[in-house]
Amino acid sequence: MTAEPVITLDHVSRIYSMGRLDVPALVDVSMTVQPGEFVAIVGPSGSGKSTMMNIIGCLDRPTSGDCSVAGTYVDDLDDDGLARLRSRTIGFVFQSYNLLPRTSAIENVATPLLYQGVGRKERMARAKAALVRLGLGDRLDHEPTELSGGQQQRVAIARAIVTEPSLILADEPTGNLDSHAGEEVIALLRELNATGRTIVLITHDNDVAAMASRQMHMRDGRLVA
Repeated sequence: MTAEPVITLDHVSRIYSMGRLDVPALVDVSMTVQPGEFVAIVGPSGSGKSTMMNIIGCLDRPTSGDCSVAGTYVDDLDDDGLARLRSRTIGFVFQSYNLLPRTSAIENVATPLLYQGVGRKERMARAKAALVRLGLGDRLDHEPTELSGGQQQRVAIARAIVTEPSLILADEPTGNLDSHAGEEVIALLRELNATGRTIVLITHDNDVAAMASRQMHMRDGRLVA
């Protein structure tokens, strides 16, 4: 019995209306990602890769076509249902880290568990364990401004995995980092993939994409390879 895909896009298009003008951001995209894959979606700015990530991440809905994440059709969910699917299934890692300012690393990592109703003691224990796992056990009480870019991104990855999601979406996670810190982040993602996490990496950098086990190339809103 084959496992169900973690992600399925079936003839998905996304069109944005700009006044009288319709702008196609995604055009008839079909793809699947299987459990445990590490997939890079590669393309230049404006190619549609971020729109695809927003749809996969349940942050946006297709204009047409079907999208399912972890066996659930996005079209069948209201906004609350989408939020629940996001919080339980997906961990996000962003280029700009998106950490809460003036908030310690451990509190940043614990925040997603607050939305799941996890008690404070367990939140702190799980957040600490995630940070220790990523080599930040001596930075638990440091605020973002007290951390390097690479350390901030590791805090962001710890926050993404603290809920034990089956899918990690990483949008240009090395974009604000120097080459050494970027390589460390990709190595961390590969380690997480080796433990069974499904990872989808959005990037414009072919060298970064080469670290994934499969690449999908986008141009002008279409998958081209």
